[in-house]
Amino acid sequence: MRAAPRLAIFALEALPNARALRRFVADNCEKIAFVGLSRAERPSAGGLVAQVRRHLARSGLRILPYLAVNFGLPDLINGLSTTLRRNGPPEATPLAPLCRSLGIPVMSVDDVNGPEVADAFATHAPDLIVSFHFDQIFSAATLERAPLGGLNVHPSLLPRHRGPTPTLHALADGDRAFGVTVHRLAAAIDAGAILAQAAVPLPPGTSATRAAMLLHARGRELLEDVLADITEQGAVPSGKKTVPVLPYRGFPDRDLLARMHRAGLPLVDRGDWRAALRLASGP
Repeated sequence: MRAAPRLAIFALEALPNARALRRFVADNCEKIAFVGLSRAERPSAGGLVAQVRRHLARSGLRILPYLAVNFGLPDLINGLSTTLRRNGPPEATPLAPLCRSLGIPVMSVDDVNGPEVADAFATHAPDLIVSFHFDQIFSAATLERAPLGGLNVHPSLLPRHRGPTPTLHALADGDRAFGVTVHRLAAAIDAGAILAQAAVPLPPGTSATRAAMLLHARGRELLEDVLADITEQGAVPSGKKTVPVLPYRGFPDRDLLARMHRAGLPLVDRGDWRAALRLASGP
């Protein structure tokens, strides 16, 4: 039986991916060479204040609950959990202390294409990159540092809804075309060959935030299947390469959020706030 590839995991830990990612790391700890956690408030992105200002200028005040429940509150909960909890279930343990408890090297990533990450590749020699809700773009040179290249878990039915908020756009489009894709990483956003994809029906009234959580959970299952295939074949499948690259869908503007508000399409709901608060508790 072939050995499973050693993985370099890159992620921005947030509400949509936290529980699924933590479970994946705990279940695959012996295969993981190192974990790189994106620092959302990194200076190269302008820091926290500049990022919030950009969001407000583009999206207006309606984006603030979405940012708070997806990123702000989980950051706060993670900090408190790291301080107050030492031995919890994997799903309730922030990723950095979880990795340390499992003996997995973990690093903060300000620039995924910078020298610190290059040194981590040289030191830990992963075979394959896995991006799981990561907010930085891999250069071709960085992807070449892993012999098998890289995979990304994206919560949409690519090639639709490329970009950082796919479930928001899927909700706004009105046809409820929700799903998740595992694709090869390329030096272009969400444009690599598709390796696995699943449509995921969601109940009416599901918020964009809840959709992202459910799709990342399904994406973890798809990722496990793809990794099993790679282990069996000793290579990454070529995948579906003829998929067109549809337009990039970035963070929403004020007009889109106003239309969603009038249509009763929620970015967040009370259940999402409770889910963020439960990040420091068990399943």
